Amino acid sequence: MSLDNLKSALPDYAKDLKLNLGSVIGNSELPQQQLWGTVLAVAIASRSPRVLSELEPEAKANLSPEAYTAAKSAAAIMAMNNVFYRTRHLLSDPEYGTLRAGLRMNVIGNPGVEKVDFELWSLAVSAVNGCGQCLDSHEAVLRKADVSRETIQEAVKIAAVVQAVGTTLDAEAVIAG
Repeated sequence: MSLDNLKSALPDYAKDLKLNLGSVIGNSELPQQQLWGTVLAVAIASRSPRVLSELEPEAKANLSPEAYTAAKSAAAIMAMNNVFYRTRHLLSDPEYGTLRAGLRMNVIGNPGVEKVDFELWSLAVSAVNGCGQCLDSHEAVLRKADVSRETIQEAVKIAAVVQAVGTTLDAEAVIAG
């Protein structure tokens, strides 16, 4: 199992990550599509080749072709949006917030899966990429759709742990030469 490969690859000093990886994915209460779409989207967002190569096959096996594509789409569109909206938010000049974005984001309106699932995946990717404006926007859509704070937090925990595992394994690969 790819999850086991990642856990066994983690060094002793990252025991907490090993335990958390098993619990946030292995014991998740999210429905399969929400879980594995979140895992795939944040594995892509982590930018860790090891994490993506280990988790992608299991995500693909647990997702419909439409959900698999939509999770990848969430990672792709949020890679763009998180940079754009985070930058606009961080600039001191508020006039940037009044300018038209002029960027295509059609997939958000028609992701090919339930809107709630796509929003959850977008929120998790936004957590990895650190875009507060995007986090607020996706959280508001999810809460309006009656998604619980616990569900939202579960997606964020998956994002945090997968990102940390990627960072740790990539660092260890560099240290090992």
